Amino acid sequence: MNPFTQSLLKQVKDRALVEFVTQWDALEALVIRVYKGGAAAAPDEAEHTRLRARLRQSYPRWQPALGQYWPRTRAAGQPVQTDPFAHLLAVAHAADFVDNWTAMQTLPAAREALNMLLVDALPANT
Repeated sequence: MNPFTQSLLKQVKDRALVEFVTQWDALEALVIRVYKGGAAAAPDEAEHTRLRARLRQSYPRWQPALGQYWPRTRAAGQPVQTDPFAHLLAVAHAADFVDNWTAMQTLPAAREALNMLLVDALPANT
């Protein structure tokens, strides 16, 4: 897990938000692992199927809030034009992350948006 995100999560009281971010972290780790490994094994596919289903179910709750943040982020040095969460959740199979540089470039925008949401969710900011 991203160290900054981890420190923020320790302070966030909203259990649903913590769960969403934890699941997103697992998806991010999977994307990176598959990309770097150049292959998706059966356990990767099973994990992706599980995570994608959970995240696609919970994302609509967080989509409006995250939509305030991701347009302020950048991917590949350019302002993000489309929802990075929806983009990554649209990927049907873990194997689709092999050689998927666009997915790798999308991850930081999603992470930055999550961190901005978490900062605003801290008790001092509510």
